[in-house]
This record gives sequence, structure tokens and C-alpha cells, in this order.
Amino acid sequence: MRQTRTTGDAQADAPPRSQSHAFWTRELSEGDPALIIDCHGHYTTAPAALGEWRERQVQALTAGGEAPRQADLRIGDDEIRETIEANQLRQMDERGIDVTVFSPRASFMAHHIGDFAVSSAWARVCNDLCARVGELFPTRFAPAAMLPQSPGVDPATCIPELTRAVEELGAVAVNLNPDPSGGHWTAPPLTDRCWYPLYEKIVELDVPVMVHVSTSENTAFHTTGAHYLNADTTTVMQLIQGDLFADFPTLRMVIPHGGGAVPYHWGRFRGLAQALGKPELTEHLLDNVFFDTCVYHQPGIDLLTKVIPVENILFASEMIGAVRGIDPQTGHHYDDTRRYIAATANLDDAQRFLVYEGNARRVFPRLDAALKAQGR
Repeated sequence: MRQTRTTGDAQADAPPRSQSHAFWTRELSEGDPALIIDCHGHYTTAPAALGEWRERQVQALTAGGEAPRQADLRIGDDEIRETIEANQLRQMDERGIDVTVFSPRASFMAHHIGDFAVSSAWARVCNDLCARVGELFPTRFAPAAMLPQSPGVDPATCIPELTRAVEELGAVAVNLNPDPSGGHWTAPPLTDRCWYPLYEKIVELDVPVMVHVSTSENTAFHTTGAHYLNADTTTVMQLIQGDLFADFPTLRMVIPHGGGAVPYHWGRFRGLAQALGKPELTEHLLDNVFFDTCVYHQPGIDLLTKVIPVENILFASEMIGAVRGIDPQTGHHYDDTRRYIAATANLDDAQRFLVYEGNARRVFPRLDAALKAQGR
């Protein structure tokens, strides 16, 4: 059953934002730095065998033949170590990032390919692989899961894999694709009641949702340059139009890539909410919606941290992702987002602690519990 919000409560079974902000805030000192938690990482450097397995699966759909079994995917621990140590872990060490929430490669989810059975098998092998990364590097990576979504299929079919990923694999978050059709937007908005059984289980498991699309097969929308940012913006507008969090007051959604157009057009969204008879966005959305810092230039981070309340911002980089090059104007990687957080004049040290660590511990309680179990 869906949750109900008691009149006057900011969030059922959770402290109001003002209290939660205070609870997770502390001053930084030179000898007591924040734990740098990157809430948005993908296994973009997975061993080649994963892509080959997927090619066989897709080929079985298009050309016939037998689809590969999960047991056919053979990747040794040393192969995983090599891909991680030479790539994500190396850059994390160079940039001073302590922990990354690590999910399957977003563009590889490709929910529009095949049917639910295809997506289910693919999600399972991808989730297992990210869980193995977490097992091999338990202090550096925390797994997150993809769902076996498929166009036109009831979202409730994803519940078994969601449950397995969280309860058996230790996933601390789940990625939810608002457009399983691959750029054609055939799914109902995320506020539609068809999503409610899935939300009920997500709330029960107490994991946050990162709303993240996958590959666009629509040639009008470049996958990472348009489709990703369109989806971030679209999701927020869907949430403004609906009343999802009245029914699910403890559901937490992370909007990646800085929220797409949202910070730049915050006034437009506030005005539209007003015209729709909705409360101010601080009340309507910001108990439940959070934005990450995958914004790849200093002015963008400055705007994000000026417009969005600091307790709604989570540090993230999506390193070795869509934008892998070096900015010739700065000499640093575009996705080295910690530099932008450190340099912005909009945050003091206590607020930087929230962005780097405090907010992530609050939004990702299973991650917080894992860190505490490690004495951190």
C-alpha cells in the first residue's frame, strides 16, 4: 500500500528537512575532512566479455539461434580488478574520491531491445558484475542496480530483480529509466499509478532512485547530449505536475546531470507550479528530490549551488562516462567535478561537507550503514 503523509509533516517517518539538515551537518577541519562520496558512477570499462555476451543475446533476437545463458559469461576476478584499478580507481585516487556508488553502464541498459525476458537476463548479469566490484573493493565501491524494464510491460515485473539486487547483492540504490522505449517516450509519466507497486517496494527497501535513461534509438536525440538532459528536465516537470510525494513521502529521487535544464529555468518551473495550483517547489519537491553535480564547468556548478538548496545537492562525477576529455581552457578533465565544488564561492566548509558526504549518507541509508560497519 502507498504511504500517506500526515497533515503538517514534512516527511512521514523522517525528520523535517531543517532537522535532517542539522543532523547531517558538521564543520570541516584540516584534520577531519569529509568523506568524498561520488553518488553517480557506471561500469563503463567492464571487460570485453560482457559486451560480447550482449552481442550474442541481441544476435539471437535478430538472426535466430540460442541466446547465451548467464553461466556462459566468464569474467575472472583479476579481469575485474584490472579494469577497475586502471580506470575508475586510478582516477578516484587522483581526484581524492573515497567511495563511488557504482551501477551498470547506463547506455548499455537499452531496455528497448527485446522483451522482458531479454531485459531480465541482461539486468541480472550486469547487476551481478557491479556487485562483484563491490565485493572486490568493499571500501571504494557500493553497488547500485539497473531494472529489467521493457516497453509496455508492467513496472511491477521489476520487483523480483530489485529485491534480489538489494537484499542479496547489497545494492544501495536503483536506477529507474523513465523512457524504456529508447527515446520515443511511450511510457506513462513517473507519477502514473502504474509505477506505484514498484515505488512501494523501493520505499520498503529504503533505497533511493536515480532517474536515468539509457540509449536513444531516436536519431533526433543524441543519447548523452540531448536524451539524458531531456529526461532529467522531463522528470522534474512530471513531478511538478503530479502529487507523487503526497502518496510516497519517503520516496527519494536523484535527478542526475545537475537536473538538466532545471536550475537554469528554476523560475519557469516555479511559475508553472504556481499556475498549476501546486505549492512552492521547496515544499512540493525538495523533501524528496535531489540533484547531482555531474555538471562539467565551473559556471554550471556555481549556478546549481546558487539556485538549489545545498541539502538537495549530491556530489557526483560520472567519471569515464559521457564526457571523458580534457578541457583546454582549464587543463583538467571536464568530469573532475570536485574541483568545481572546491572552487565555488557559494559554499562554505560546512556546506561542502553536506555535498561531499552528509547528504549522501542521508539519501542513501544503506550506504551509510555499510560505511558505519566499516568504521567510517
